[in-house]
Amino acid sequence: MLDGRSCVVPGLFSSSCQADNNWSFMKFMPDLDMTNGKRHIDIDDEDERMPRKVNRRLDSCYQGEMDSVVPQIDLDDDQRKDFEPLNNCRIVEKAVAFSVQFSAEQSQLSLLQLSLSIFGDEQQKERQLDDGNLMNSNDEPSDEQKERYAGDSSDSSSLLPRMNRDSSITCLSRCSRSDYGSLASLNRSFRNIIRSGELYAWRRLNGIIEHWIYFSCALLEWEAYDPIRNRWMHLPRMASNECFMCSDKESLAVGTELLVFGRELQSHVIYRYSLLTNSWESGMRMNFPRCLFGSASLGEIAILAGGCDSEGHILDSAELYNSENQTWETLPSMNKPRKMCSGVFMDGKFYVIGGIGGRESKLLTCGEEYNIQTRTWKEIPNMSPGRSARGSEMPATAEAPPLVAVVNNELYAADYADMEVKKYNKDSKLWITMGRLPERAASMNGWGLAFRACGNRLIVIGGPRSHGEGFIELNSWVPSEGPPQWNLLARKQSGNFVYNCAVMGC
Repeated sequence: MLDGRSCVVPGLFSSSCQADNNWSFMKFMPDLDMTNGKRHIDIDDEDERMPRKVNRRLDSCYQGEMDSVVPQIDLDDDQRKDFEPLNNCRIVEKAVAFSVQFSAEQSQLSLLQLSLSIFGDEQQKERQLDDGNLMNSNDEPSDEQKERYAGDSSDSSSLLPRMNRDSSITCLSRCSRSDYGSLASLNRSFRNIIRSGELYAWRRLNGIIEHWIYFSCALLEWEAYDPIRNRWMHLPRMASNECFMCSDKESLAVGTELLVFGRELQSHVIYRYSLLTNSWESGMRMNFPRCLFGSASLGEIAILAGGCDSEGHILDSAELYNSENQTWETLPSMNKPRKMCSGVFMDGKFYVIGGIGGRESKLLTCGEEYNIQTRTWKEIPNMSPGRSARGSEMPATAEAPPLVAVVNNELYAADYADMEVKKYNKDSKLWITMGRLPERAASMNGWGLAFRACGNRLIVIGGPRSHGEGFIELNSWVPSEGPPQWNLLARKQSGNFVYNCAVMGC
């Protein structure tokens, strides 16, 4: 199955994203009152109280896009009490977004200097405003000036002015994670709470989730797409050998990590991309290394089931991975060994669907349900969407694993041969045709096509097979809105064969 294996991922830090993708940043004006060196914030009177040097800078910011997307903050009554010193979180959003805007204009003003004009202490602000040469110069600040304006900014108890730490983190957690790279560059305190994962833990605690799509159309290259802001990001290249590059690979997004499974010579290997550090590393090992398995994630945990060991034996074993502490736990074995299967979470339970098993490596039509609470497996007949008549004569290993995804606890499948999308009826245990797949979602027996759930919608990623058309398309459909109506989310110049795909929600 190409939506989790070959045969996905954003750069956290804005410097690399700007270089590769030329992102557009939000443009806003912070509401600041610098009168008498105070940090009082006022929405209505900012123009009268802003220092002239800063006002000149703000005037230039009003030219261009002023209607950019703003992270919206919806607070209940109890949360609003935490933000009374600042009236509401919109002020903080403006300040942060204003700093983000200037990160793209560092040739005229140091981002560190700007961040201190918003978040720094009184003495640092006074020194900054007194230095007119730096504020009005196009020259790069000297090392002495950088050190002078950067300060320490390491007190994590005062992330935002006049707000306690918990309230500051709550406010920052509601900003889009597209901006976390720029937030990390503001000061050491921001960088620490992002790289430590504390901000993502806070988001998880409060049910704040953004789903991003990670996929690979080149052997060691990964792209990430933010469907909310329509932004592309390019991940650092994986530093692996040729054996891993050419091997079959599976992928899985869990927590703030992207895991890519493959082989190097005679052993299985896992490469782990961390959203917190924007880097790859290897060395992690399962209890029972495998490939061609079925897998799915639920928050910070993931389950991998079946597959083959290094000698090609089909496995019935399963493992649970916890991304919080990076540990593997062996689970009870399935009823049937299987490889080239698919996995999903639905109704809080893990399901493994289809695959190949038995001594003769026959196609399996059954599925199995794993209950996390009771730690037991139950076989479910006819759970695999099966093949169309056009694919019935193919060898079992020629076809991709079932292309399945779950949205709102409903199971869907993509029938690549008949170009249809189907839904599984839990009561009758039958598959019902819902409509058509996007017409340009071509594949090779299911290989090269990605079919994933992304929040409340289904995503199909594929490209045309026509010679010379080197691009990939992302189409989406929201099942709750009615019969399949696929909308084109994005198109990107790329190879048109999807090797791996995963969706990270954090």
